[in-house]
Amino acid sequence: MALQAGIVGLPNVGKSTLFNALTAAGVEAANYPFATIEPNVGVIAVPDPRLDELQSVIQAKEVIPTTVEIVDIAGLVRGASEGEGLGNQFLGHIRSVDAVLEVVRCFEDDDVTHVDGTIDPIRDIETIETELILADLQVAERRLERLERQARAGEKAVMFDRDVTEKLVDVLAEGRPMRSEAWSKEERESLKDVQMVTGHPVLFVCNVDEGGLGGNEYVDAVRARAAEDGSGVVVICASAESDIAELPEEDRADFLAELGLEEPGLHVLARETYELLGLRTFFTAGPKEVRAWTVHAGETAPQAAGEIHSDFERGFIRAEVYRIPDLLDLGSEAALKAAGKLRVEGKSYIVEDGDVMHFLFNV
Repeated sequence: MALQAGIVGLPNVGKSTLFNALTAAGVEAANYPFATIEPNVGVIAVPDPRLDELQSVIQAKEVIPTTVEIVDIAGLVRGASEGEGLGNQFLGHIRSVDAVLEVVRCFEDDDVTHVDGTIDPIRDIETIETELILADLQVAERRLERLERQARAGEKAVMFDRDVTEKLVDVLAEGRPMRSEAWSKEERESLKDVQMVTGHPVLFVCNVDEGGLGGNEYVDAVRARAAEDGSGVVVICASAESDIAELPEEDRADFLAELGLEEPGLHVLARETYELLGLRTFFTAGPKEVRAWTVHAGETAPQAAGEIHSDFERGFIRAEVYRIPDLLDLGSEAALKAAGKLRVEGKSYIVEDGDVMHFLFNV
């Protein structure tokens, strides 16, 4: 599945620097607003040591991790919902992503100007959220007006959509994002095509200097704010990550050790983004490739098969499933089968994170 997370934030918080480090795409990172005008898209791998474990036994020709698309979007400013800055372009791009990575400046630097003059991550978060809520409110109110006209005919489905949209308008008018409200499955289905920006899950990315990697007062404030609505937090030094990305592979471990890190912060960011989207990983393994695939939590074996090819889902018969620790213990898939560790699962099987799966199908 093609998954996208949008990097957003006020100008000069480090969005493009972070994007450069993520994708090595060379996006201009300038000390003035709107250096990024069109969205820049890069694909990043989701690091997973289980791929290496599988490969140690299978010895495939290729190892392919799962990925997330990262979209770098122009900096948002106060008044964007009314078209200020590049507001309309920004809001159009951000509606289509699956999750929002909100980069928040948590460092002091006199050489990098803040658009509001001082460093205050909570103010920045509230500025962005206010603009997104106002933009969503405009969309929701227009939808409600249309549904109110259509509901005069008395069609139950339209009346339900009207009532759900009225509830959404009330939530937004109270200054709350859509994600703050509990929505039933039926209500979510009613709103699935509305593309509310504030319905996306949010991961706050605290951009710190090297001295702030262990945390600082700004990071503490963001963590407290995130806890209010269940959002995630990742602490990253974008400038250091950019340096790491430019180093030869053999030199990275020493640099990470100097920073007191076990792995690049970008690895953490990729995994947290994956988790934020409620995703699970399953694997396929054979002589040609060992590969990670993505499903949403709760999806079944046929749906997982469909991620590989629609024919696999359409003609699904059964799946053979095993776990990587069992493979490492026994040394081969043949030994797994002999030991009864290769399970046969049917159409109702819910895929578990870490499953290795072979699909049998007929079309």
